[in-house]
Amino acid sequence: MRCHIIAFLAGFVLDQIIGDPMNFPHPIRLIGNLISFLDKLFLGKKGHEHNRNPKREVFFGVVLCVVVIALSALVPAAILYAAYMINMYLGIAVEAVLICYIFAAKSLKDESMKVYHALKNGTIEDARYAVSMIVGRDTESLTAEGVTKAAVETVAENTSDGVIAPLIYTFIGGPVLGFAYKGINTMDSMVGYHNDRYEYLGKAAAKLDDIVNFFPARISALIMIVAAAILGKDYSAKNAFRIFKRDRYNHKSPNSAQTESACAGALSIRLAGDASYFGKIVKKPFIGDDIRPVEIEDIKRANRLMYMTEYLSVAFLMIIAAAAITL
Repeated sequence: MRCHIIAFLAGFVLDQIIGDPMNFPHPIRLIGNLISFLDKLFLGKKGHEHNRNPKREVFFGVVLCVVVIALSALVPAAILYAAYMINMYLGIAVEAVLICYIFAAKSLKDESMKVYHALKNGTIEDARYAVSMIVGRDTESLTAEGVTKAAVETVAENTSDGVIAPLIYTFIGGPVLGFAYKGINTMDSMVGYHNDRYEYLGKAAAKLDDIVNFFPARISALIMIVAAAILGKDYSAKNAFRIFKRDRYNHKSPNSAQTESACAGALSIRLAGDASYFGKIVKKPFIGDDIRPVEIEDIKRANRLMYMTEYLSVAFLMIIAAAAITL
C-alpha cells in the first residue's frame, strides 16, 4: 500500500512537470494503434465498408472491448510484476512512470493553450487547426468565439474523464486499473460515435465509457464547484452549483455535461449549443447562461479550474490513503 501511494504521488508530480514528452513512445498511442488495427480488421478501410450486419458489428464491438481492456491491463501488470520482482525501488519507479502516462492534466493544458496562443498571436486558421487537435467536431467554419468555446468545453469535459477519473481508478487499482480505464476511454473517443461507420461497432465502448465515468463525472463536478470557491475573483461557486443542478444533463451522454455545466457556471458563460460533426449539424442544448461574452482568457481560467480540481482530488485521496494505512 505504501509503495503504491509513493508511486501514485511520484507519477502525479511527474505529470505536473513533464506531462507527455513529444516524440516519446506513449502507451495510450499504442492502445490507439491497437484500436485502429481492430477497427480495420472488423470493418475494413474507412469508406470501404461492405456487407454491413448490425448484429455482427455489435458483437465485434464487444470483442473489441474485451481485447483492448485485457491487453491494456495485462501488459502493465506484467511490467509491474517483473519490476517489483527485481527490486522494490525499481518497482516504485516503474509504477510512477506508468502512472504519469495515465494522468493527462499537463497535456490537456498544453494542447488547450496552443489554441489560446493561436488566437492571441496567430490567424483564425491557426486557431481552428489547434482546436481540431483536441475536439471531435468540425472546426473549419468556427469563429474565434467558437474556437474559444470549443477549447473551454474540452478542458471542462476532460477534467473528468482525462484527469479526475484516471486519478480515482489509478488510486484504487494502480496502473493496471488505470490503463484499463484509459483503454475504455480511448475506445470511446475513437469509435464511440453515432455515424455510419461506428453506429454499431462503437455501441459497447460508448456504453462502457458511460458506466465507468458515471461516478467520477459527478465527483469531479462537485469538487470543481469547491475549486471555484477557492479560486475566487474570476469564478462563482454559487453560479457553478446553480448551473450544475440545472444543466448537468444537457447532453446526450449522462456524464459529459456534469463538469461542463459546473465550469460554465463558474465562469458565468454559456457553452455547448449546436455543432457540426462529420459534415452534419447536431442539435445540442446550451449549457450555462451568457452572463458575459466568452473571451480568450476563459481558456486560461478553465485550466486553472481544472488544476485546482485535480489538486483537491489528490488531497482528498491522500486523506483516504492515510486513514487506510492507520487502520
